Parts: sequence; structure tokens; C-alpha cells
Amino acid sequence: MLLTIDVGNTHTVLGLFDGEDIVEHWRISTDARRTADELAVLLQGLMGTHPLLGEELGDGVEGIAVCSTVPSVLHELREVTRRYYGDVPAVLVEPGVKTGVPILMDNPKEVGSDRIINALAAVELYGGPCVVVDFGTATTFDAVSARGEYVGGVIAPGIEISVDALGVRGAQLRKIELARPRSVIGKNTVEAMQSGILYGFAGQVDGVVGRMAAELADDPDDVTVIATGGLAPMVLGESAVIDEHEPWLTLIGLRLVYERNVARG
Repeated sequence: MLLTIDVGNTHTVLGLFDGEDIVEHWRISTDARRTADELAVLLQGLMGTHPLLGEELGDGVEGIAVCSTVPSVLHELREVTRRYYGDVPAVLVEPGVKTGVPILMDNPKEVGSDRIINALAAVELYGGPCVVVDFGTATTFDAVSARGEYVGGVIAPGIEISVDALGVRGAQLRKIELARPRSVIGKNTVEAMQSGILYGFAGQVDGVVGRMAAELADDPDDVTVIATGGLAPMVLGESAVIDEHEPWLTLIGLRLVYERNVARG
């Protein structure tokens, strides 16, 4: 069994692979204050009762792959793998780890590891050229060439950030539930805000992706658009450009990176 851990700014997603199949997954809040010991206890609580694993931490886990956008959490997870999974091969995605994705950026080290991992998985699953739209703390758009090269991207405020900003900066506004309103034209303040968030972000996705696809390929229709991230389902039905939805794209990419860096027996 391979344990994959994707640490984002807001949430951490964990997936358990049996071969190429993801057989279990969990989503928890990312807390940069958690120590390695606290993370180990949390992992034990999540995995301890799973039927494919044993009762002790690490039983049944044959490999670990981790990527993180939060350096302090990556540091603590490194300690978790050393202290609690000492006999298990572990790959922590950072400079020097083989991904097989050429990064055509001014400074490749600036690109978040999760974005490279997503590019790898997208090419493996759908081929290039493609655009990955990741709906997380930020909404990121990543462009991958027909040759599987990471050529650049776009970063925009995420959906939850925008909702929080409206509630903080609007004197008569408040934080709302992220839900589809009855109609585009809101009949009350809450529905008006929901409409602005939902259809505003759908329009943003269509506009940004359309411009990226025109730069990425001679025929924009050749570009596959893949959506991922926890908030993707909210926009899927309203965007005209999204071709595929893969909620576990980053976890799949982690599995692929693990296979590239750990020799098989």
C-alpha cells in the first residue's frame, strides 16, 4: 500500500493506493503548528481501523509520497517518516526529486510542487497540451505543452478567499454558504452573493482558459482542460471549457513520482 499526502494551505488530502487504485482517502485541515508526533497520532487515528491495514502505525504501508505548499508541515512530515516509518521508502517532493516534467519557467524553484505533480498526472491521464485548473485556497491554472513541459500558469484568488473578503470588507455583507442560488438574479443578499461567486468564477475560468489555450496550441480545441481541487464540483456545471474532472489528480501524480524515484523490487 502506498500512502500519498498532499498538503495544501487550507486542507491536507491523504490517499491510500493499492497498486494504481485509490482505495481510501481522507481530508483534514492543514495546521502549521502540528508537531511530527501530533501528525503521527492523527495518521494512526485515520488509518488504524482501515481493513487493509494493521492496528499499528505503518502496518501495511509499503511506501509514502508527500508534497506540501507549507514548508513547516513538510519539515514535520519528514520527521514523521523518519521516526515512525523508518523502514518504509519515502519520497518528499522538493528540488532534486525526479518528476519527468521539464519546467520552462524563469525560476523553476518558484513553482509549487503540487502544480508540477498535477502537470505530471494530467499528461499521464489525458496527454498534452492541457490546462489544469485547481480550485483550492487559490485558483491556479497550469499550462502543459504537447511534449509534457510545464510552460507556466495563472494564479487567482480562490473561491473561499473571495467569500471571506466580501464578508470582511462589506459593511452589510456576511460570510455565506457556498451553494448554487435559485437563479442568476439574486432575490436577496445571500443569493446575490452566491450568484456573484458561482457565475463570476465560472466566467473567470472560461475567460482565462480560453486565452491560455490560444497561446498553448494552434487549435485551442486540442487543449484538454482538467479540473481538480476540493471546490471544483461547485463550478463544473457552470463552466463551458472544463473537459475532465479528476478529484485525485495530485494524489495520482504523487503515486507516479514515487514510482519514478523508488526502484521496484
